[in-house]
Amino acid sequence: MHTVVLRLWLPDRPGALGQVASRIGAVRGDLLGIEILEAGAGNVIDELVVRLPDAGLVDLMIAEVDAVDGVGVEHVRSLDGGHVDPDLAALTLVAEVAEMDGAHRPIALVRGARRLVGGDWAAIVDGGMLVAADGEHPDLALLAAAREGSDHLGDSAPLAGELFWARVAGTSLVLAAGREGLPIHTRERARIDLLARISRSLLSV
Repeated sequence: MHTVVLRLWLPDRPGALGQVASRIGAVRGDLLGIEILEAGAGNVIDELVVRLPDAGLVDLMIAEVDAVDGVGVEHVRSLDGGHVDPDLAALTLVAEVAEMDGAHRPIALVRGARRLVGGDWAAIVDGGMLVAADGEHPDLALLAAAREGSDHLGDSAPLAGELFWARVAGTSLVLAAGREGLPIHTRERARIDLLARISRSLLSV
């Protein structure tokens, strides 16, 4: 068996998702999970978790789904380690960090945040200073300057489609994450924003 995450643009109309599910079933795919990442302007961005009998059917599945009127494939990636509900994963992360010794919490938090968004990196910064990081992150001074320039947009406003930056409420700390080539959508930003809010009670730095 081979499991993939399929991110799609669909027209916001009745039956569109059903047509996609039918095409997935046509190649013997099993739909394990559906998450609505964003909606607006007549479109919906959905992320589907699909289990296929073998990896050789991925391209055929993509062709079948692409053939549905108005549907576009944004991204496909293989899923290692099986499917885990992202909201359950976020709650598990918070529980695990809360049970740790305070000194280990920052690095555990950024590693978990990186996993949650499938990021290339994640970090906790204090002004231009690095507190903890996982992955190869951009220049922190540039990120801090970008954040200052976007303060009027709100604490969790995206600086770019591939970058998320959320302030830990009541502190000078910021939780940041990013990935190349895959935009971060509304639901993902909301999940990390909530994680940053909870982090005020978790971090001991």
